[in-house]
Amino acid sequence: MPANAAEPLRSQGPTNNTGDDPAVAPSAVGGVTPGQSDAAPSATVRAQLLATEHWSLLASRSTAQGEVLTRISMFLTFTSASLLSLALVGQATRFTDSFMAFAITILFVDVAIGLLTQLRVMNVALEDLMYVVAMNRLRAAYLDLDPGLARYFMAGVHDDQSGSRTTYDFFERRSTFSHVAGSSMIFMNAANSVLIALLAGTIWWAVGAPLGVCILLGSLLGAAFLVACAVSGYRNYRATWNTFSPVSPTPTPDSER
Repeated sequence: MPANAAEPLRSQGPTNNTGDDPAVAPSAVGGVTPGQSDAAPSATVRAQLLATEHWSLLASRSTAQGEVLTRISMFLTFTSASLLSLALVGQATRFTDSFMAFAITILFVDVAIGLLTQLRVMNVALEDLMYVVAMNRLRAAYLDLDPGLARYFMAGVHDDQSGSRTTYDFFERRSTFSHVAGSSMIFMNAANSVLIALLAGTIWWAVGAPLGVCILLGSLLGAAFLVACAVSGYRNYRATWNTFSPVSPTPTPDSER
């Protein structure tokens, strides 16, 4: 090839498909503009991410509630069957010393299973509060995307104690006593209190204490257990809020001015 034939090629300079053209910014190669990789996601993407997290919380809450209800049903089934077996064995043995040993053993097992079930119920109660607060926080994020949605939310949109109460009570604020007395935790506390009273009374009866004393001491021990568990549950509830920092707290009258 003649030497002068290569001159036109050299005079053209570098081609654009190598990305070396000084007239083209390096960051524009391939259609990528400066800062595009660091841009914030769009409102649509943010809504999808929030919805995904919301469904995950709903599924976790439903699973926890279903599991604890199953545990309570299993406990009640086992307890009722064991108490029925005590009645049958008592009739067969005519309530001899062997029956007393059998009754103490069965009641001890009932109490052990009841305490384990109660522990799980108390854990799920705090987990349910956790899910409610988390979903309240997500609703606050929805309102950040579209404030016009506020009038359509009946559940709370603030991740604090007041917001959680709004989610639990859409129409009216029920009393604290209504919440506590109707909870699964108090139900399990009451059931275990009765079993503990029966176990304690049976033990004292086995050692020769009068029947009236057995009933009195057993009742006092069961009542003390019920009160102790209720106080412990309330302290755990208060400790949860005392150590929690909300992201979207309920506005106070001073903050709205």
